Amino acid sequence: MLTLKLLRDDPEYVVRKLAVKNFDAREIVGKIVSLDENRRRLQTELDGCLSQQKQKAAQIGGLMKEGKKAEADAVKAEVSSLKEHSKELEKQSEENNAELNSLLVLLPNIPCDLVPEGKDSNDNVVVKMGNKIPDLGPDALPHWELAKKFDIIDFDLGVKLTGAGFPVYKGKGARLQRALINMFLDINTAAGYLEVEPPVMVNEASGFGTGQLPDKEGQMYHANLDNFYLVPTAEVPVTNIYRDVILNDGDFPVKMTAYTPCFRREAGSYGKDVRGLNRLHQFDKVEIVRIEKPENSYKALDEMIAHVEGIVSRLGLPYRILRLCGGDLSFTSAITYDFEVYSAAQGRWLEISSVSNFESYQANRLHLRYRDESGKMQLAHTLNGSSLALPRVVAALLEDNYRDGKIYIPEALRPYTGFDCIG
Repeated sequence: MLTLKLLRDDPEYVVRKLAVKNFDAREIVGKIVSLDENRRRLQTELDGCLSQQKQKAAQIGGLMKEGKKAEADAVKAEVSSLKEHSKELEKQSEENNAELNSLLVLLPNIPCDLVPEGKDSNDNVVVKMGNKIPDLGPDALPHWELAKKFDIIDFDLGVKLTGAGFPVYKGKGARLQRALINMFLDINTAAGYLEVEPPVMVNEASGFGTGQLPDKEGQMYHANLDNFYLVPTAEVPVTNIYRDVILNDGDFPVKMTAYTPCFRREAGSYGKDVRGLNRLHQFDKVEIVRIEKPENSYKALDEMIAHVEGIVSRLGLPYRILRLCGGDLSFTSAITYDFEVYSAAQGRWLEISSVSNFESYQANRLHLRYRDESGKMQLAHTLNGSSLALPRVVAALLEDNYRDGKIYIPEALRPYTGFDCIG
């Protein structure tokens, strides 16, 4: 959530920067600035009214002692009137602040200066590519056919048990899932990330803290009776560990990693892009989260990008890194780099990771602060990244490594799978 100070000090800057996200903020920003002015006016008036109440109430006892009952009664009447006025001011203030907060959450995060302008994914900028794209020749098969051929992923059984987008992994397919999760967690913990195992259901406050609510409630599975949400990513519970926390200057950096299943409704998704593992309602993902001081957050972002790149490189998959344009940037992100791997059988790039810096946007919603060296309270910066999301990694691993009737496991993964090939 953007700070009132920023909106008050330079509303034109906010309007101009949010236009990079193709978001017209002028009307909302104007209303927020007006409501903020009214908030401060009401608070000043209320403080003055309460001060008068206190002063006059203190006079009553003295007047009564002096036998000036009529004067004391007159002051009592004034105090009563001031109390009524205070209640009215408090009511106006509550209504004003409720409207103000309802508008604040409608504003997305401001993109940083590195974010290129653009309307959609077609305008994203490729900043790096790695590993050679394999030439599979005429024997190339998409992963859903390979999954059926080797009986390692059953999409039809998932439909029977739950519905489309909930596959069942079997035999070496299940072991491959477990191997990837363990490999990713081991690499992350070796890099200094603390492993945590969070709940996979969160409350409304957690969803609000990281920005999923009220922006993405339509994409989340909701347990109505308890008002809990199934997590769309481990980012939500892990980052919320530090909700309402005040850190000290020496607590940084905070580095955490977690594996969770993730649940996304993906409402409106259809067509060839959703076949097989390309788009699921339930999938496994390992996440990394960092909390940093503002002056260190972009160095941390570079470290996270290099860390994720190292994992993809070890898997031997052809990849590219993209800097997302303003129009493709998420509601909460200040900057995002996407990792994509190439699916040789499908002839297309598949996103497997997003690494983002949210600057102070999430921290403001989370009330996540720290005391700097001078003792002053500051908002921290939050970052996260997928390291990695499994479905499309598995899709590319199956397709890109299928040769001579077998699927060969990348060497770095073999200690975790316990087998060299499938088939």
